[in-house]
Amino acid sequence: MDKFFCAEASRQAEENPIGWAAPCPLYILIECPPPWIGDEFASQSIPANLKVSVEEIYQAEPAAMVLLIYSHILTKKNSTKLLIFRQKSGLCDGYSKQETEVNCINDIALVLQDYLANPIPTEDPPPLTRDILICTHGSHDKCCAKYGIPFYRQAIATVTSLGLENVRIWQSSHFGGHRFAPTALDFPSGRCYGRLDAKSFTSILTYNGDIQDLKSVYRGWGILSGSDYPIPAQLVEQELMLRYSWDWFKYKVASRIVEQNEDASFNCVELTFATPDGAVARYRADVVEDRSKALYLIGDCNGTEVEKLPKFYVKNLTQLECDRD
Repeated sequence: MDKFFCAEASRQAEENPIGWAAPCPLYILIECPPPWIGDEFASQSIPANLKVSVEEIYQAEPAAMVLLIYSHILTKKNSTKLLIFRQKSGLCDGYSKQETEVNCINDIALVLQDYLANPIPTEDPPPLTRDILICTHGSHDKCCAKYGIPFYRQAIATVTSLGLENVRIWQSSHFGGHRFAPTALDFPSGRCYGRLDAKSFTSILTYNGDIQDLKSVYRGWGILSGSDYPIPAQLVEQELMLRYSWDWFKYKVASRIVEQNEDASFNCVELTFATPDGAVARYRADVVEDRSKALYLIGDCNGTEVEKLPKFYVKNLTQLECDRD
């Protein structure tokens, strides 16, 4: 299995990445230079009090993600950044941010609980800062190193060439989706991408280009939840994104499951969105499993067993009257 790469197997099988973004209400990002071992918070650089805090966070909020981040460009002496992204309520366009700095990582646990208890967003002066994470966590899955590390360098070069001073690129510990490496997580929106290259990344950074190109790299949006992968609401959201093009990235969105059968092979999804001028629209669609199109792959580089990866498609996408229940 030393020569097996799960991301290459997924590419060759033409697996669609949509619907595989992990729903997450809370992200906590802690600046810490690599190397990181597979369980990043068991790494030698992590102080004992921070390990305890992370365990307590996962007990209180099992769906949270606590990640390590680092940038050789952004790092400063005697400074460790803490970023907290919390999903906004109702119709929303992503996550609110809290950001602070402490002298060293040993101090993070001391301020983390205070920030979690007092969710007052940090206000960025315009233009809004984007924090884009690239998973380079090769000790978790070797595809994250093989594809993630070169793309991290390419992402920095792309941002520099475009002159985007409001975009920060971070390498990150694992946030899922290694078989779609290189993977990216874009804050404050919280959208997930995979299989990125310079062309697709430039489009994402500039909200420009052929929106249809995102079909091969868009994994979904972490604010849209579901109990099974691929997540039905994320498939519907992608259909509307392709319909409304780059304007879609300015909209606030919410979703719900209207109907679902026992094995979740049929899902009726309702998605509501609001435009910046206050117009509200609502759509319903059926998200249905095509059992004949299921893929059977080994899902990670260290795996030995083949997994069934179901294939779903969207049909009957219909706009509703907004006062309809």
